[in-house]
Amino acid sequence: MSAGANPLDGFTVDRAAIRYVGRDLQRPECILAEPDGTLWAADARGGVMRIDPDGTQMLVAQQSNARFGATGDFEARFTQGTLPNGLAFAANGDFLIANFGTDALEVMTRDGRSRTLHDTIDGKPIGKVNFVLRDSRDRLWLTISTRINPWTAAIKPGITDGYVALADGRGLRVVAEGFAFTNEVRMDANEEWLYIVETTGKRISRMRVGADGSLRDREVFGPEPLGEGFPDGIAFDAYGNLWCTMVMADRLIAITPQGDVRVLLDDCNVAATAALEAKFARGEATTEDMQRAKGTIAPWMASVTFGGRDLRTAYIGSLVGTRIPCFTSPVPGLPMVHWRPR
Repeated sequence: MSAGANPLDGFTVDRAAIRYVGRDLQRPECILAEPDGTLWAADARGGVMRIDPDGTQMLVAQQSNARFGATGDFEARFTQGTLPNGLAFAANGDFLIANFGTDALEVMTRDGRSRTLHDTIDGKPIGKVNFVLRDSRDRLWLTISTRINPWTAAIKPGITDGYVALADGRGLRVVAEGFAFTNEVRMDANEEWLYIVETTGKRISRMRVGADGSLRDREVFGPEPLGEGFPDGIAFDAYGNLWCTMVMADRLIAITPQGDVRVLLDDCNVAATAALEAKFARGEATTEDMQRAKGTIAPWMASVTFGGRDLRTAYIGSLVGTRIPCFTSPVPGLPMVHWRPR
């Protein structure tokens, strides 16, 4: 990793070469890819959408949770009912669901049977659960963006009540806090560092991982701030570049191992994003400002996932899109833990 010339040198996504997967999806925020080509996308109807390599798709809905009713109302879409956000595979192939609607970490079998794993911590409501990551030791890293209700009130500078929790053999506990709207997390190839997206902080932090799951040596990775938009989803490639979506600027960037930023895809609505940035800086951004700041390829670009048998297909998740754009990467992705041989 990080040997020789960076495969991203001179690379940008050819818009004409972008393909699309899936149809009539609802909020495909997070995407899981399997080696056989099957994709699974979080779905606002409550559950995940399975998309087979031949394009066949089937919604696997959570059977025990209240259904999420599709609606055009912003507040209802993002604050009521079950709303699967971050996804991971459990060791047995079940789905771990960070549910942004129910404020819980849930597990769902592949036939839809769902139950809550964690919705409190230290005897208090856990907060706005955003993402879950499973590592090679079967530990679960859970991010909570905020405890503010409604969560939209936390979309402003200076609020740092987000935290990272760890679920392992010792139970669930807070291992790091003081983050500005904690979002996706990833580990490097050796699982030495946990990389933490701070969405409203406009930065990515990282912390060294101890053998006991403790986190220390917090530092910012790459520039601060990262530029227009808000970092949301991240994924490593095999070289060590950290790919990152910038939601509400709808840009896909990569941070090199040296901390330099490369813009890989730019689908920004320049005027709307500039207006949002100005109001956010004053702490005055509204949901209407946010709704206007989106592109057309993956509106509200939210995540990036590597798939395909050679891990060279990059899929982009989005918050308001109805299909999944994908393209060929010049470098394979770093295999997720579910991809690696057991």
